[in-house]
Amino acid sequence: MALIMHAGHKQNKNAFKAFIAAEYNGVRIEWGPDLEMGVTNKTPEFLKMNPIGKVPVLETPDGPIFESNAIARYVARLKADSSLYGSSLIDYLDESPYFPPVEEAAIAALKRALGALNTYLASNTYLVGHSVTLADIIVTCNLLWGFTHLMTKSFTSEFPHVERYFWTLVNQPKFQKILGEVKQIDSLPPVQAAKKPSQPKESAKPKPKDEQKKEAKKEVTKPKAEAGEEEEEAPKPKPKNPLDLLPPSKMILDEWKRLYSNTKTNFREVAIKGFWDMYDPEGYSLWFCDYKYNDENTVSFVTLNKVGGFLQRMDLARKYAFGKMLVIGSEPPFKVKGLWLFRGQEVPQFVINECYDMELYEWKKVDISDEAQKERVSQMIEDAEPFEGEALLDAKCFK
Repeated sequence: MALIMHAGHKQNKNAFKAFIAAEYNGVRIEWGPDLEMGVTNKTPEFLKMNPIGKVPVLETPDGPIFESNAIARYVARLKADSSLYGSSLIDYLDESPYFPPVEEAAIAALKRALGALNTYLASNTYLVGHSVTLADIIVTCNLLWGFTHLMTKSFTSEFPHVERYFWTLVNQPKFQKILGEVKQIDSLPPVQAAKKPSQPKESAKPKPKDEQKKEAKKEVTKPKAEAGEEEEEAPKPKPKNPLDLLPPSKMILDEWKRLYSNTKTNFREVAIKGFWDMYDPEGYSLWFCDYKYNDENTVSFVTLNKVGGFLQRMDLARKYAFGKMLVIGSEPPFKVKGLWLFRGQEVPQFVINECYDMELYEWKKVDISDEAQKERVSQMIEDAEPFEGEALLDAKCFK
């Protein structure tokens, strides 16, 4: 019995997972007839294959299989010496990014997922090992819809390692045979506002002449509405960030950022002195952060990419924050330490919620009455070297 794929249509990206795995394993899968969703998938014959009534479903000699990852695993196992399952238990992982609806909160979640994947791929060509595995097939197929329908180049450019990974995979011959030419979406189509349904008009009844004259007079005084004009509800104002509701501060953050950027000489006398003159301990707070897992920082460029990704994901706080991140040490493991200036007296809650890196660091509020802590702040701002007796591998600024 041949393997038959029931997928509703031949552009079902969840079915592509099995077809690509089949190309690597030399397995033949045939497309089943097109389905009319909502009709064919509710018939008794289809429900015998999948009681849930969903696609894709693969007919096999062992019985029907549904759920796309389960189907892909079945096809990957059909060849005894297949490399798609790697060589160890950990190679069986097939977790993939989740693409939520296009909303503000979901975009932030999507960026977090892509950021994590980007950090991992900074030092790995594939998800597992040194060749294509089932994990790569599943993740690439899940990324496919995003690249072709949702994520423009300006969006994905924040995740260069994900871009490299995706285009490397979709241009592999066996991927190309199933996916064809893949093109990234240039721009998102405008969202059409839903029109209110027009009220049916009552059948006109002949009216007395006196009433017709009165209505004619009233119509003269009314402004003429343009054809097709409809009332639209006024957009609701976006809720303000709680930090915008704080009392005004004497410290103007942009002025400090300009002073920092424009000071090229005598940094301690000009920029550091200027910072402490501007600093408003009532309107702002200073925080030290220390990476919790420095023993993992054994490769310099991976550590630098990790810090760079963190700063990218902090972009949502640019209006309210300034930061310095130091990568310390001449040999691994490298230490990552940071200094952050935040509006308000606490680390902003929206940053904690949206930037998953925050939980990877220990945070300690600076006590500026302690001269030793105050001097440490100054040293971190000016990239003093050596820092706490060790060489600086790199210093990055968020401004």
